[in-house]
Amino acid sequence: MLSVRGGRRVLVTVAVTVALAATASGATYAAFSLAATTDSALREHAEAQAARGRAAAAPRARVTAASPTAGRTAVGGPSPSAPEPSAAAPVALVSKKPSHHVRARTTPRPGPPLLQRGDDGVQVRELQARLRQIAWFSGDVTDHYGEHTVAAVRGFQAKRQVAVTGEVDRRTLDLLQAMTHQPTADELANRAPDPAGGAPLDARCRTGRALCIDKTTSSLRWVVEGHVRKSLDVRFGSAYTPTREGLFHVYWKDRDHVSHEYGSAMPLSMFFSRGQAVHYSSDFAARGYAGASHGCVNVRDYAALAWLFDQVATGDRVVIYRS
Repeated sequence: MLSVRGGRRVLVTVAVTVALAATASGATYAAFSLAATTDSALREHAEAQAARGRAAAAPRARVTAASPTAGRTAVGGPSPSAPEPSAAAPVALVSKKPSHHVRARTTPRPGPPLLQRGDDGVQVRELQARLRQIAWFSGDVTDHYGEHTVAAVRGFQAKRQVAVTGEVDRRTLDLLQAMTHQPTADELANRAPDPAGGAPLDARCRTGRALCIDKTTSSLRWVVEGHVRKSLDVRFGSAYTPTREGLFHVYWKDRDHVSHEYGSAMPLSMFFSRGQAVHYSSDFAARGYAGASHGCVNVRDYAALAWLFDQVATGDRVVIYRS
């Protein structure tokens, strides 16, 4: 007997109807009709039941949040949707070239100290003089290795990328000696070096008052009665505009002179020969001997020349020669 549940009620109703009709029309016909009708109803029921089973077995569509690009179309028509990757699809591995390994520069280990904090003597003085030549040490040199020397050595070592200890080992000393010259007696005695280097004075400079100018040593010495009172570095004219040589006299002084011919400033000018003068030159101060004058005697130490300008009088001798 079929149980009445859901769609099965239709089958029972059909069977009852067929049975009643069989009673009215005859037993044989009724039995046949009941069997045929029941059979058809059972097939329909089985097909419906199978359809519901397939529907229940089908995977439900997963509901996900809409993508920001969902529903958009590219210019020129809809873009084809990309197929979903298969779970079994192989994963592509991208190989990356190894970067070149840069070895860090290592600082060499320091050697045994040759000079260090607390040392005293002429070797310390020479060390300080060499450091002063390359602007790592300032002030007067002494025989004592103190904090000032330690700081100077440390700065030199850091710049040269050697072990920074503040102590002088063989490597530090070799580097320093390669970059400097043997200190002179003036450097060790904290005396300003003589630009003339001890060259002899011209005989015309040994009496009276004279600006004694030596082209060989590029120096100017202010001499009073044979005694040198001031020495200065100087620069001369080029081969095309040479500075004249001989005995001259100061005929005019102009503290704030400007050249009418070249339009350049010529402070502290002391004229001695047809427009040629001893004067301060900012170009000489900036470029040194890389340049030349137009025939004048250039001085680059403004303060020293200002002092000299006040000492020299009109009529004093100017001697320009080669020693």
